[in-house]
Amino acid sequence: MFDLTKLSRQYIAGEWRDGRSARVHRNQNPYDGSTVAEIRLATVEDIDEAYRAAEIAQKQWARVNPFERQAVMERALRIWEGYRDDVISLVADEIGGTFIKAAIEFELVKNFLREAATYPLRMEGRLLPATIPGKENRLLRLPAGVVGILSPFNFPMCLSMRALAPAVACGNGVVLKPHEEAAITGGTLLAQVFEEAGVPKGLVNVVVADVAEIGDAFLEHPIPRIISFTGSTAVGRHIAEVAGRHLKRVTLELGGNSALIVLEDADLDLAVDAAIFSRFTHQGQICMCANRVIVVKDVYEQFLGKFVERVSKLKMGDPRDPETVIGPLINRRQVERLLAVVDASVEQGARVAYRGPVDGNVVGPVVLADVRPEMACAKDEMFGPVVAVMPVANEQEAVRVANDSDYGLTGAVITRDIERGLRVAMQVETGMFHVNDGTVNDEPLVAFGGEKASGVGRYNGQWGIDEFTTLKWISIQRDRRQYPI
Repeated sequence: MFDLTKLSRQYIAGEWRDGRSARVHRNQNPYDGSTVAEIRLATVEDIDEAYRAAEIAQKQWARVNPFERQAVMERALRIWEGYRDDVISLVADEIGGTFIKAAIEFELVKNFLREAATYPLRMEGRLLPATIPGKENRLLRLPAGVVGILSPFNFPMCLSMRALAPAVACGNGVVLKPHEEAAITGGTLLAQVFEEAGVPKGLVNVVVADVAEIGDAFLEHPIPRIISFTGSTAVGRHIAEVAGRHLKRVTLELGGNSALIVLEDADLDLAVDAAIFSRFTHQGQICMCANRVIVVKDVYEQFLGKFVERVSKLKMGDPRDPETVIGPLINRRQVERLLAVVDASVEQGARVAYRGPVDGNVVGPVVLADVRPEMACAKDEMFGPVVAVMPVANEQEAVRVANDSDYGLTGAVITRDIERGLRVAMQVETGMFHVNDGTVNDEPLVAFGGEKASGVGRYNGQWGIDEFTTLKWISIQRDRRQYPI
């Protein structure tokens, strides 16, 4: 069982302590409004201390034998596995995640840790040919140094660990700033796992702070060489601009407006199952969620009827109930923002095929039909249980409508013809695409990331190693070189 008093603090330089800010952030259970934790926030001074601690510890960690680093990562995995029931309960309390969502996220974190445990033994160098006689070229893969990580509230454990585990495994120090509304599940909980696993003090730090107070200090600090961010495209653009001015590398996984395409030869039961999972997992608060379901007109009404029937039966309410599918959104601000998009879309001509009730922060599922590409619900990423169903004439129009977006994270197509599905996959402008599956997928060995306004860089597998390391060329001149001067 977690000690929430301990986890309601900053973790800086290997010490659990309060931040120096005069402000205290109260984390509220989004379902019942109860207080989960009160956290005294970090200041710019705290952030500086965390980065300096990470820099010192990283130099020690980089010298640790790779087999020992692997053993630490394997211990972290075992520790995580022992926390399953407590984690699922905590996810419900802090961010309103349902049992289904929490179980999925727990397994994703486990897979990220398992894959990252292989990284210390995969940091291989190369010997390359030289044009100069007697020269030996060595190319070494080395830790980048210190990594600053910013993670969101929606899948906080997963989206923090996706960067944290590879960064540490590759020999880096880390300062993690979780979203303050997921400070424990996205931050201090993970710090405790690595503390118990035996990383050096100061290697992993967690600072919980409000951007209104710290400004760009987390990004501009001279120590971190890489900034990893998952969140909105607007914030991602700002981070990229600031990092660019300071010549820091960035890995950005940003917003999405994903499309699930249903062709006329689709298995409609499969299509409905995929659309339900793709849109309503964690109340639609996932960047990969299918914002738009694009259906060829030949099967449009049939699909819509089946879909609405299923949606109307989704259980909503308390996320602690294992049967609940639709739990609360993270806060009232998100509820109001979502409902405003629904109202705007209806004014633009969208038809309400189904609309569930709203109870506090729990928004019942909404199915908007006959949606056109210019409507708000088709243009904007809706972070909630609302879906835009769009009729199209044929496969060609489906691809065109899918690509009519600034975003390009993921997508999917349902068809009985696999080759046709592959043809569609190659035409849709996304970093990821799935044939006869939903849009929500993440695999520890496969490159994860988007195109266009959905981000820069790739996570997972070999690409995780690439993102969190650097290359150094060392040449050795074994024979005396004859210089031209």
